[in-house]
Amino acid sequence: EVQLQASGGGLVQAGGSLRLSCVASGFNFDDYAIGWFRQAPGKKREALSCINPDGRRYYADSVKGRFIISSDAAKNMVYLQMNSLKPEDTAVYYCAADAALFGKSMLMISHDYKGMDYWGQGTQVTVSS
Repeated sequence: EVQLQASGGGLVQAGGSLRLSCVASGFNFDDYAIGWFRQAPGKKREALSCINPDGRRYYADSVKGRFIISSDAAKNMVYLQMNSLKPEDTAVYYCAADAALFGKSMLMISHDYKGMDYWGQGTQVTVSS
């Protein structure tokens, strides 16, 4: 069974940090690009960052310089270190995997793209002012 399990969300004050984790199972982790997305209430889904099997990392402008994506292939884990959090970062955060959206492609899909191979369940991040 394919699973993507995101965790690590919570409540944090503005300026604080959180690290999200995404554990993958049921597919060959090394063949997939893994990305992080978020969706705030009433807003469209937003692509944040992705990491390719070769280790290349890409970021949306909204999080560049504040968020860091990393992976541990031995553990089938992808992390999103979120620093200098702002109230506007409040959202449900999701991880996703795709075997074809390499390079920056995963960041360029439309908000309602339905072709992603796998989605994880979300984890809530709330940033208080």
